[in-house]
Amino acid sequence: MKHQLFLLHFAGGSMFSFDFLKKYLSSNIEFIALELPGRGKRHNENLLKTLEECVEDYFNQIKNLRNGNPFIIYGHSMGAILGLFLASKFEVINDNPSHLIVSGNAGPGVKKEEEIICYHKLNDIEFKDKLKELGGMPQEIFDNEELYKYFAPIIRSDFQCLDNLTLSNIESDILINTDIYAIMGENEKTSSNIDNWKKFTEGNFKNKIVPGNHFFIYDCPNEIADTVVDCIDKFKNN
Repeated sequence: MKHQLFLLHFAGGSMFSFDFLKKYLSSNIEFIALELPGRGKRHNENLLKTLEECVEDYFNQIKNLRNGNPFIIYGHSMGAILGLFLASKFEVINDNPSHLIVSGNAGPGVKKEEEIICYHKLNDIEFKDKLKELGGMPQEIFDNEELYKYFAPIIRSDFQCLDNLTLSNIESDILINTDIYAIMGENEKTSSNIDNWKKFTEGNFKNKIVPGNHFFIYDCPNEIADTVVDCIDKFKNN
C-alpha cells in the first residue's frame, strides 16, 4: 500500500519545483506534485487571486487523485498555508490526511512589521528587491527582462492570495485534527515562531530547525525525505 504524498509549491512555483526531492524518496511513496493555474502545465489557465480559490483548486485535484490509501499533504511557504486550509477541508469530508508537513513558514498570524505591506502592490523595483531577499529564483530571471515579465505576474498573483490572508482574521477560526510537522531554516526571520503551528492542531505537533534560509529545501532534501518517512512510520505504528 503506497502512501500518497501531495506537494504544494511556493509562490511562483509549479509542480516542477519539487523535482529535486523525488529521488530521495522511496518508490513505496506515491509522489504527486500539484500546481495552481497559470504556470507549468497549466500556463494557459487564468491565475487565481484568492486563497479560497487556490484551496478549492487543490482540493479538487487531490480528491480526483485519491485512491483510499493514507495521504500526506506537504507544502512549502505559500503551500504551507494552503496545506492547512486544505487539510481542514478534507477533514470535513472525513478523509483526513495522516499528516500535514509544512516548511518555510511559521504559519498564519505571525506578522512581521513589513508583512503588513501588500507585496503584490509593490512597484517593480521594490518587488524585485523582495524576491531577491527571499531567494529561490535564479539570477538569470532578474537579468532577462522577458523571463521576468513571464514570472512576475504569477508571483504577484500568489502573493495577492497571501496578502489577503494577512489582512484578514480567517486564520483565527481554523483548527484541524491532523498532526502537523513543521520545518524551517535557521536563517528565516520567523523561525523562532515555528511553534505557532501548534495552535492550529488538536493532533500531535513536531518541529525542527535546519541550516539554511527560506529555500533550505534545496540544500536539505534529506531532511524533507526523512520527515516524510518519519510521518509514514508513525502512521503505521499507530
